Amino acid sequence: MVRFISFARFAAFWVGGAGLLAIASCQEVTSEVLPQLRPAEQPEQSASPSESQPPSPYAELEQAVHTQINQYRAEQGLPPLELNAEMSEIARQHSQAMADGQASFSHDGFEQRGQAIARKIPFRTVAENLAFNQGFADPVTQAVEGWIDSPGHHANIKGNFDLTGIGVVKNEQGEYYLTQLFVKRLLPF
Repeated sequence: MVRFISFARFAAFWVGGAGLLAIASCQEVTSEVLPQLRPAEQPEQSASPSESQPPSPYAELEQAVHTQINQYRAEQGLPPLELNAEMSEIARQHSQAMADGQASFSHDGFEQRGQAIARKIPFRTVAENLAFNQGFADPVTQAVEGWIDSPGHHANIKGNFDLTGIGVVKNEQGEYYLTQLFVKRLLPF
């Protein structure tokens, strides 16, 4: 089954009678709409995420999302997105919250995720794509193809971003939750 959530609309679709795919409406904000960080809250240098966080049990799936998105961007003549471990941890936390039922399948808390990124990485723009699926042999391809077929998600994939973070989580019911964050860094002149 395929579910698409777009702002106030919700539609459900079965795909091949076997699985469920849901895609949440995409979100994008610029750093100007996030509360301004005070000097004490400016981006901080932290230990490498690989030192402080254990690897995700779904790291291969997260890497597959990254690879498929960058392959698509290359086909469109766009530069690749760099995978950022700190952003991936933020994305993974949202996927985990949705998988555990602590958060609905939505962009709720997107502003807080943007603020968490801003504490680590100065940026101009941040965006987010979400997917949920169950019953597919290849949940990554189902999610990526769903995003590409959705105008708002497609715009994020093709957007003027240079960093990405990807979090994939599977719950006990076999449901996969995918969060992909996109950032355009604020680079010094």
